[in-house]
Amino acid sequence: MIYVGYGYNAMSTGFCRQAGVEYPIVAFSHCRDVVAAVSRAGGLGVFGAAKFTPEELEIELAWIDRHVSGRPYGVDVLAPFPNEDRDTPDLDALRAQIPTEHAAFVDALGARYDVPPATQGAQPRAFSGIVVNRRTLDRQIEIALSHPIKVLVSGLGPFSEEIVAQARAQNVLIGGLVGSVAHALRHVDRGADFIVAQGTEAAGHTGEISTMVLTPQVVDAVAPRPVLAAGGIATGRQLAAALALGAQGAWMGSAWLTTEESDVDPVVIDKLLEAQSTQTLRTRCMTGKPVRLLRTPFEEAWAAPDAPAPLPAPLQGLLVLPFLNRVFQNRVTPLMGQAVGQAVGLMNQRRTCRATVEEIVRDMIETLEGVRTQLGLSEDEPR
Repeated sequence: MIYVGYGYNAMSTGFCRQAGVEYPIVAFSHCRDVVAAVSRAGGLGVFGAAKFTPEELEIELAWIDRHVSGRPYGVDVLAPFPNEDRDTPDLDALRAQIPTEHAAFVDALGARYDVPPATQGAQPRAFSGIVVNRRTLDRQIEIALSHPIKVLVSGLGPFSEEIVAQARAQNVLIGGLVGSVAHALRHVDRGADFIVAQGTEAAGHTGEISTMVLTPQVVDAVAPRPVLAAGGIATGRQLAAALALGAQGAWMGSAWLTTEESDVDPVVIDKLLEAQSTQTLRTRCMTGKPVRLLRTPFEEAWAAPDAPAPLPAPLQGLLVLPFLNRVFQNRVTPLMGQAVGQAVGLMNQRRTCRATVEEIVRDMIETLEGVRTQLGLSEDEPR
């Protein structure tokens, strides 16, 4: 246990005690190596299941079970809404709805950058994904709860009462990722144990409210439930700021993309290490919903005045994801990108997950001590 000079157990928050972890550092990742490494280092690794079929998810979680050294970890799924169809969509029927103008735009982009046809073999995990349907997601949740996870998080709507009850019976904490107070209250009404307030700075699907503004609003709205701050957080100084806003920890995703354990393509890692925060943008060109991505010529083409408007989900994804798979398979480096938050400007060197956790801890402690000194408070001041 690390102690701050003025007498606190530095990293002990209510969420830490609930989750059974040393540090209020949560690592969201689609990479099993990152999840296990952060949990072993005293944080909480959370595995993103959305890109995996149920069969693949079982393999990944079984691997984490063997490599997490008995430490707590969690799973994040895109939880289905109760009224969503359980059946797999007719993909051919959906593809038939894609306008020829949009297909021609993608073909022209491929010709401009000499993107070859798809090669044989497995698709790059970065953009493979699966078509979301209720039956698949129910199966993912079933598999997740069959493993010794500590938290189960919904990246979309709240879980059903049945899932919450099963999780509670297994001593699994339920979390909900939100971009507004209204979303947070919806999760609380359905039994969430903690809330992740995700600001617009975050990678992937994200809303419009900044982390600094959203976090205290959600903290006040859902108290006494713990809140984790997310979006643009990659350092201990930012973790200290999140705690000052009332959060009990930080949910970080982008910070782990450039770690030694990361499975992100080395070409993309080099781009991330060189990128500034201004080199991300929030766009609908990937899935049809707002997603924050690293800026490449692909995203810039869709932002051009003569580009067609992105299609609604899931049509946009069906249009562009096969193209992006071709980009990665054939190493078309200018177009190779990544979902990443504005914290990319803070990610300027590679280190292991353990070293990253330790650096965040040190940075946070130094920040708290520095604030206390700046305010002229002595260690003997009442707390």
